[in-house]
Amino acid sequence: MVKVLFLEDEPTIQEVITEYMKLQQYDVTPVDDGEVAIRLLGEHAFDLAVLDIMVPNKNGLEVLQYIREFKPDMAVIMLTAIHDEQTQVKAFNLYADDYVIKPISPLILLKRMETILRRTKYSEKKTEKIDGLYLNDASYQAFYDNEPLQLTLSEFLLLQALKKETGRAFTREQLILRIFNEDYIGNDRIIDAHVKNLRKKLPRNYIKTVIGVGYQFSEEE
Repeated sequence: MVKVLFLEDEPTIQEVITEYMKLQQYDVTPVDDGEVAIRLLGEHAFDLAVLDIMVPNKNGLEVLQYIREFKPDMAVIMLTAIHDEQTQVKAFNLYADDYVIKPISPLILLKRMETILRRTKYSEKKTEKIDGLYLNDASYQAFYDNEPLQLTLSEFLLLQALKKETGRAFTREQLILRIFNEDYIGNDRIIDAHVKNLRKKLPRNYIKTVIGVGYQFSEEE
């Protein structure tokens, strides 16, 4: 059973979403305090954390920072009523897998959880050797020389969009539509932040800047 840490300090939201998670057979631990969340993370193993940002004591971003330092492979969804673009960028820079703005349908949140968990469940079984960069669209996982790359969901979707049309120059607006559909609130510079993070994680500079346009994928050095 998938173990979920759910950090949310609004009692009604916590109760409703917790019940939806339980109905989908998640083993969910609800908590309303960031310090308590960090203590639980140190004592137990979780597969996924759903973190509200504005909570008492340690906020959700501080809990995310703890997870990335001590449990880097753990999946994380940020859940918040804050529409501030800088807060969204900060969350993605800390490698959040997804960022959901409240109010949100519990069913949509469950679908996002399902997608992220499908991506992060990398099979331990060895497959045939694949040299270079390879994207597994079914598991939302990227590999280089058969080794998994630790990409967030947004980073994977960005890389996927660029690689599927190698050589095509995409504008930032086009890439936002490929990644977020029409859900994103903010300006298109979020793409620059994702590209910066991808360049740090990829073994080669596959993503080229096209001056005056945006970005393209290229196999050339």
